[in-house]
Amino acid sequence: MPYLFTSESVSEGHPDKIADQISDALIDNFLAYDPTSKVACETLVTTGQVVLAGEVKSQAYLDVQNIARGVINKIGYTKSEYMFNGDSCGVISAIHEQSPDINQGVDRVVSSENFEEKANAQGAGDQGMMFGYATNETENYMPLALDLAHSILKELADLRRENDAIKYLRPDAKSQVTIEYSDDHKPIRIDSIVVSTQHDEFGAEEAMLARIRKDIIDILIPRVFAKQKAEIKNLFNDQIKYHINPTGKFVIGGPHGDTGLTGRKIIVDTYGGKGAHGGGAFSGKDPSKVDRSAAYATRHIAKNLVAAGVADEVLVQVSYAIGVAKPCGLYINTYGTSKLSINDGELAERVQKIFDLRPYAIEQNLKLRNPIYQETASYGHMGRESYVANKTFNAGQPNELTIENLEFFTWEKLDYVDKIKAEFGL
Repeated sequence: MPYLFTSESVSEGHPDKIADQISDALIDNFLAYDPTSKVACETLVTTGQVVLAGEVKSQAYLDVQNIARGVINKIGYTKSEYMFNGDSCGVISAIHEQSPDINQGVDRVVSSENFEEKANAQGAGDQGMMFGYATNETENYMPLALDLAHSILKELADLRRENDAIKYLRPDAKSQVTIEYSDDHKPIRIDSIVVSTQHDEFGAEEAMLARIRKDIIDILIPRVFAKQKAEIKNLFNDQIKYHINPTGKFVIGGPHGDTGLTGRKIIVDTYGGKGAHGGGAFSGKDPSKVDRSAAYATRHIAKNLVAAGVADEVLVQVSYAIGVAKPCGLYINTYGTSKLSINDGELAERVQKIFDLRPYAIEQNLKLRNPIYQETASYGHMGRESYVANKTFNAGQPNELTIENLEFFTWEKLDYVDKIKAEFGL
């Protein structure tokens, strides 16, 4: 019997995503000026206030207030009527030095430059399990409902910044997409789309809501539709149920309408409820924290396995003990879609020969000691396009720094497909 599956996304102006972006901007600045930095920082945003807290071990000194304000302004909170403005909000810092008790097992001093000695010396930053997932139902190996939900909000943000076709948009927004699947787990059609967008007050409520509904359906959705591949376009139909600002007007939003915290959108950040999640957030954590780095590594494994033709759908789990380099275990589930003659247990054993999942090896292989994280903090950490770009910090200031040829979203690269095909005779 056909079934429905739903995923949601939130915009860069959502309070929790503002917090994520500030935390990751701090990570990037610490790593830019001291690549050995160990950082775990949390952000809280509310009406007119930003609170920064966390633990840091670094040689870098940052103007954290200025960094937070820059992120907020870039998102678009630049008007006093939003009750949250990057130029006028208060920024309180309670960041302090990292506990030496935690650090001792993670950052053991190794004088040798030998890769193996370093990899065996650096233990995991915490215990826990991390998951990676991939499916061939989309071109970027992501679940379709989440991919569409992200696309809706990216396009909405573009419309807001263009300030042309739709002039009343404010930064806070959410989307949700429900897809009908067949018995054999193939998408049949889009059943419903939900969009809730913050907006200016520009008339009587009934007329205002009618205008927003019309603009979302007639302007936003066609722009999203136009960017899809033919097989995805076929899922759009005139029977889609649209819920546009279903609670009514949405003028009060952002941190004034709802307090935001780092790490509260971990399902939006990953796979929209498909696969599994180990529970650890990403933003605000340097790559020694396996909550982040190992989640990227398992996504890298899952995506390359699917791209190599091992299976249509793959879930990868890795687990660690704090301070220990070697993973406690690796688990793989192909959901019965494997094209191999071996079972998933043997698949996991052989995958461990291809991918090195020690924390130091993950950092080095995926180039995670680079300042690449603010870009991950909205519209998902997974399913993004890998690219190379320059990045400038503190532009126009005495400590201005430009880092050239940074690789972003390295865990999305299909650079192990040939190795996997060779290993499994594909």
